[in-house]
Amino acid sequence: MTEITTLSQFLTTAKTQFQIYDLGRRVQHIDMMAFHQIESLKTPYPYPIQGHAQFAVVFWNEDKQPYIWFIKLALDERGLFVPAARSQFIQMILEALGRDPTQPLTEQQQQALANNPFSFKPSQEKLAVFNALVRKQLGLPASSQYESAIQYLSGQMLKENWQYIGLQGIADVCVRAKQLDHEQHILNGLQNSAIEVQGALCQSLEHMEISDDIAKPIYEAFVNSFEDLTLPQLRALAGNKAYSQKAVMHLIKQRKLSLDTILITIAARNWNVLTDDKIRLAYLEALALQSQAFFNQVFADLVAIPVLRNAMLGELRNPKRSPTLSKAVGGLFAATH
Repeated sequence: MTEITTLSQFLTTAKTQFQIYDLGRRVQHIDMMAFHQIESLKTPYPYPIQGHAQFAVVFWNEDKQPYIWFIKLALDERGLFVPAARSQFIQMILEALGRDPTQPLTEQQQQALANNPFSFKPSQEKLAVFNALVRKQLGLPASSQYESAIQYLSGQMLKENWQYIGLQGIADVCVRAKQLDHEQHILNGLQNSAIEVQGALCQSLEHMEISDDIAKPIYEAFVNSFEDLTLPQLRALAGNKAYSQKAVMHLIKQRKLSLDTILITIAARNWNVLTDDKIRLAYLEALALQSQAFFNQVFADLVAIPVLRNAMLGELRNPKRSPTLSKAVGGLFAATH
């Protein structure tokens, strides 16, 4: 019998179909070919967070009943799965389930799987977006909260009745932005809803690619923002690189980039803007004004992202950096040697 060394092998052998979603930084689908390369240790994990890959595996058989695992695996310094951790996880699955992951489990087996050291619990808003994406992907109906969210966002419910709609319903609408007149409902919600609903819309939108039609009013509100929504609006723009860059440039000009909450938000959600040389240097200059430990932690998190790695390492030798940044870089080297 063939030795099973990867998740893909296990799920294929079990005659299931499956999809992979990253849940570390933003909730996003990972292409199957890309995941095969990641699993075979040929490609670094694209969205590492704090030295780990956090992702969901959704698998199903003929009856379309989806099963979900939330998996957290350690990555090495190159961003590849640590082989020992990956093998240990596969071994644990095989011991618990044999070769059929869709078999009915005893309560003891369910408990063992739920409490394994490789599982994690996503935040509520990530879970809502993830559920909405999976339902859409499998052609399943949206959640029971979907209709009330549509009614509220389209103005059929009073603005102050926002408590009657749920985060899951808002995520269902956002995931279906390109269907029917959902984009118009989202725009209406962003401009005319209670502030709590505007925040919830931003929380869902931060995990998807958004059109200029949605990004533009979010950006305009961000520039003239109520302070309560500054961070949610910045995160919501993560799915539109052009407006995300404009928002960060606005923060640079307003000298607001050095707030630690802003720096963390950019690293966690809007990291794509750091591919721009000017923004990256300004970001690192602002980061250097924080404590050395904070600088080291955020730099280590960003340099692990494959699309940023070379550019971030290049900044360590940038002759244009200030004395403050040079000192922070020196502290980084001291801490890593």
